[in-house]
This record gives sequence, C-alpha cells and structure tokens, in this order.
Amino acid sequence: MAALPKELQLDLLTEFQFLPEDLENLDTSRFGEVRRHGQQLLRCRARDYRIYFEKNPDGILVHRVLHKNTIRDFLFRSNLPMDEEDEQLGGAGGFWQLIDEAGKKS
Repeated sequence: MAALPKELQLDLLTEFQFLPEDLENLDTSRFGEVRRHGQQLLRCRARDYRIYFEKNPDGILVHRVLHKNTIRDFLFRSNLPMDEEDEQLGGAGGFWQLIDEAGKKS
C-alpha cells in the first residue's frame, strides 16, 4: 500500500473502512475469498484495485493491493507462482531510498 501514491491510498482507504467484526457478514458484491499458499485471504474490491487481507489478533493485515484485470492479480487469485523479485527488492535497504530520491527529482 505504501508504494501507491498518497492520494490513491486515501481513496482506497475510504472504501476499505470496516471493523474486523464486520467480516462475519460480508457483502459478496465487494468481498471474496482466496486461498494462497494454504492460507485463506479475503479480497475487497475498491475502485480498480483488489485488496487482499486477513483478519488477525491485532486487526486486519493487508497482504497485497493489486490493480484489477492485471496478470499479477490473476496469478495471485489463481494461486500460481508470482515473481518474488518485488518482495526481495522491498527488503533491500537502499531500494526505498532510491525510490524516494527519484520521486524528489520528478
């Protein structure tokens, strides 16, 4: 979520407002279930994005935010292997500094 522009984050969060208790009675027009690596995740449709998350003891944990109708969204929903390069890059210390610097130059 942090990789998205701030304005888009706010737009998506306005549609992603609910409490963990609300997950007991899901609106099937907006929510779905996905199994990924033996784990059951919930999917929320928010504008042109899909937010994949789960309920945990601390509240709600967001796993992915993917644009609808993309190959990455299809691979994630289908439980097919995804390129883990994004996660490896995100874990590298200098990666986010490079992103920040590029944003400042724009």
